[in-house]
Amino acid sequence: MTAERIEVVVVDDHPVFRIGMSALLDEMEQVHVVGQAASQAEAVEVVLEHRPQVVVMDLDLGGGSGAEATREILRHAPDTGILVVTMFGDDDALFGAIKAGARGYLVKGAGPDEVERAVRAVAEGSVMLGPQVAGRAVAFLTGARSARGGEFAELTERERDVLELLARGHDNTTIARMLVLTPKTVRNYVYAIFTKLDVNDRSALVVKAREAGIGVSRPEG
Repeated sequence: MTAERIEVVVVDDHPVFRIGMSALLDEMEQVHVVGQAASQAEAVEVVLEHRPQVVVMDLDLGGGSGAEATREILRHAPDTGILVVTMFGDDDALFGAIKAGARGYLVKGAGPDEVERAVRAVAEGSVMLGPQVAGRAVAFLTGARSARGGEFAELTERERDVLELLARGHDNTTIARMLVLTPKTVRNYVYAIFTKLDVNDRSALVVKAREAGIGVSRPEG
């Protein structure tokens, strides 16, 4: 068990879940909820006021995005551990949360013991992924490693992010939203990728990426 007090902020736009999660956390030994928030802007404000070790973060906030809130919080308080607890267990939500800097990811419905393990792990600086998403996280990391070698070595980290999402079939507007960029910036990245990988169109780029294992979902289990 973690000996030191763990202070937590809970961010969720559904009051019933937010209050219930806060009550659950307050029942855990040496875990104390010091604030709650219901929107992206409120989350940043409350976290910067209280400076908790852990933020339990929903992704779909009525007043903004949990992933964007995560990015902004970590810009100001990089040691904060973000534990995403969300309804979304799909690849895109997982990828966006990890890229934003989340250390933990659970799907709502996780049991109290699993939530407690995740909170304590994130507070200690570890990464904790729920069983529903762990296999897909490994697939993401495997694809990222593929993009760092061979002819993909010239790509910058952000270009690799764009390539991963492009290979998964997303359009520029969606990629821009997920990576918190403008569509024009994404177009510039795509053009740079075309040039570096010597391809002439999007279809050829997708084929090349998928042949290297980038953007290819791997079966779990």
